[in-house]
Amino acid sequence: MTAIKHALQRDIFTPNDERLLSIVNVCKAGKKKKNCFLCATVTTERPVQVKVVKVKKSDKGDFYKRQIAWALRDLAVVDAKDAIKENPEFDLHFEKIYKWVASSTAEKNAFISCIWKLNQRYLRKKIDFVNVSSQLLEESVPSGENQSVTGGDEEVVDEYQELNAREEQDIEIMMEGCEYAISNAEAFAEKLSRELQVLDGANIQSIMASEKQVNILMKLLDEALKEVDQIELKLSSYEEMLQSVKEQMDQISESNHLIHLSNTNNVKLLSEIEFLVNHMDLAKGHIKALQEGDLASSRGIEACTNAADALLQCMNVALRPGHDMLLAVKQQQQRFSDLRELFARRLASHLNNVFVQQGHDQSSTLAQHSVELTLPNHHPFHRDLLRYAKLMEWLKSTDYGKYEGLTKNYMDYLSRLYEREIKDFFEVAKIKMTGTTKESKKFGLHGSSGKLTGSTSSLNKLSVQSSGNRRSQSSSLLDMGNMSASDLDVADRTKFDKIFEQVLSELEPLCLAEQDFISKFFKLQQHQSMPGTMTEAEDLDGGTLSRQHNCGTPLPVSSEKDMIRQMMIKIFRCIEPELNNLIALGDKIDSFNSLYMLVKMSHHVWTAQNVDPASFLSTTLGNVLVTVKRNFDKCISNQIRQMEEVKISKKSKVGILPFVAEFEEFAGLAESIFKNAERRGDLDKAYTKLIRGVFVNVEKVANESQKTPRDVVMMENFHHIFATLSRLKISCLEAEKKEAKQKYTDHLQSYVIYSLGQPLEKLNHFFEGVEARVAQGIREEEVSYQLAFNKQELRKVIKEYPGKEVKKGLDNLYKKVDKHLCEEENLLQVVWHSMQDEFIRQYKHFEGLIARCYPGSGVTMEFTIQDILDYCSSIAQSH
Repeated sequence: MTAIKHALQRDIFTPNDERLLSIVNVCKAGKKKKNCFLCATVTTERPVQVKVVKVKKSDKGDFYKRQIAWALRDLAVVDAKDAIKENPEFDLHFEKIYKWVASSTAEKNAFISCIWKLNQRYLRKKIDFVNVSSQLLEESVPSGENQSVTGGDEEVVDEYQELNAREEQDIEIMMEGCEYAISNAEAFAEKLSRELQVLDGANIQSIMASEKQVNILMKLLDEALKEVDQIELKLSSYEEMLQSVKEQMDQISESNHLIHLSNTNNVKLLSEIEFLVNHMDLAKGHIKALQEGDLASSRGIEACTNAADALLQCMNVALRPGHDMLLAVKQQQQRFSDLRELFARRLASHLNNVFVQQGHDQSSTLAQHSVELTLPNHHPFHRDLLRYAKLMEWLKSTDYGKYEGLTKNYMDYLSRLYEREIKDFFEVAKIKMTGTTKESKKFGLHGSSGKLTGSTSSLNKLSVQSSGNRRSQSSSLLDMGNMSASDLDVADRTKFDKIFEQVLSELEPLCLAEQDFISKFFKLQQHQSMPGTMTEAEDLDGGTLSRQHNCGTPLPVSSEKDMIRQMMIKIFRCIEPELNNLIALGDKIDSFNSLYMLVKMSHHVWTAQNVDPASFLSTTLGNVLVTVKRNFDKCISNQIRQMEEVKISKKSKVGILPFVAEFEEFAGLAESIFKNAERRGDLDKAYTKLIRGVFVNVEKVANESQKTPRDVVMMENFHHIFATLSRLKISCLEAEKKEAKQKYTDHLQSYVIYSLGQPLEKLNHFFEGVEARVAQGIREEEVSYQLAFNKQELRKVIKEYPGKEVKKGLDNLYKKVDKHLCEEENLLQVVWHSMQDEFIRQYKHFEGLIARCYPGSGVTMEFTIQDILDYCSSIAQSH
């Protein structure tokens, strides 16, 4: 072990300026045994650093390498496992627990003892030694290889002192005087001994010679002591005299301190009094204004406002500690409270009277607005009340109970006033829509309130009836060619549109002006602000508007926004039902009015939401817009239902179906109304539903038709639909336009073929036989040799169809087509021209067969293509 220790010192620790003090051969507990060494080391330089180093033999050679090192100060616990029995296992607790097994218990104990001594010498740190024998923890250093830890070389190093320069110089001079000092040490030592004896003798003689001087010195010391005694006596007498002076000076000093303290206190007291007087003194003019000030005049309002602000400043002054215990301060605060209560009561009473008076004054102006579709202007009233805005702000911060009471009274008075004004306004609007009061009763209006009577079912019934009347009118108009009734419908709808727009245009500024006034007068913020919501439900019929607040506690900004909205709901609670009644009336008058209302209402909602999405106006118009949209959807559903319920006469021709004409009317009206509208998407969806319904029900009616051929019904109606869509250019119905054109073309061709039939029936049967023979494999030029299809048979068939008979057959066909087609669609010439083309096609087909199968026979038809053109032209002109 000693050889290993020296080798480790030389190879590992000496290059790092470290000394190896103890070593133990260990392996990790519980694993495959790989031996290594734990070494306790100290650095040779100060400050000394103590470490525990793990050294392991290299796998590639016979040398040792340093693997890991721990500072001794990081060691927390040394666990020897057993203090009585010999046990080679021990644990070291650094940042984690390392378990070791030593090669022998003696090595383990020597290493633990070294650790303990290093801790005591260098760290003085509390390291817990657990299960360690007390003999290992003694202060004394045992003999052995670890002795040098606490003594040995360290102490020798500590006791050795180097020679200074003076000592080195003296030794050199002495040795230079004795050149033989090195070669003959005994002679040198003897010489030094003789010189030392000479010096000792000289010292004794010098001491004996100085005895006389010593006696003289002693005598002088005695005399000096006597002088000192005399001086002490004089100092004592002086001290007694000064003692009385000191007492007097102490009294003077104490008196000066008391005077200074008194002055300081007086200055502080004066400062406090000045503070209280300056901040808690209310001018007599302000007191008089609060007690007796005129709240009706502008000057009096200004004086009261200044006085109220001054009172609020006095009441809100930040008192210093102890001020609230002063009787005068308490009395002044009580006086301020009484003034505040008095003025708040005066202000609340005056404003309540103003609210009441406003209701009476505004009622007197209702008569002049009753004949016009306008709402009374509240701007003068708002202007007069805004003079009190600062006083309302003062009341809100000082007496929230009275402020809340004023708010409730304002809502009560103004809600009744606005209810009268708005109901009268809507009554005028309804009368203007229906024409006269007598006519308005026909639509379910009665009394001055303008409320609609009748159940929802009667409304729907009337709406269907009006739509049915409009459909029958439309049909009769098409038959009679008279457009006066249609022009009347357009005029009525335009009139309704203007009235409805006027209603919304009057309501919008009224609501915005009132909301702006409420915000300014009641000092409520109405724009976007910090988040927060009201937690107590609002009672619109007289309950509280907000949560209970302490006096002077301001509402959160979001709650103020909610308060504005709730006040507006209470004041204008009749607007939404009145609008709904007006909308129901408009829907009763004409279901197509829902188109106008949807566009106008959407525009006003969009405008209101751009100003404030959460405002009363935006919310109310949004709710009404839902009703309008519902009526619009109901209008579309009613039209589809009417399509499905339509019945046609079995005795007369069908013509253009009523719902097809109504779709044309609806689309034309909708395109004019929804031009550049915000809710174009709703119309496009309605178009899709309606056109699908039209397509399905046209086909249904065509299948049920008995008088008019199915192809004619389909052809005429889809031609009308195609013409309508082409004229209106509705982008969302492009696919349906193409489909309508295709259906029209297909059914036109089908009708032409069906109606034309086989005008040269026997000739057609003859050539069908010819084509059959060719199909069987007979060459075309050999068909004439067949007995049944020779030239004589061909001439016999052709003679049966002279030009006169052909013209007669075409004339009968024209009359038949004329009976089938309706006049309003004007398709007779189109159909006749198609029949002419089809007839010519058949004629050319027959001529081609004659030329191929009977070449050189000279057989021709009794009439030519030009004859066919002339026949068709003369027949068309004659009719």
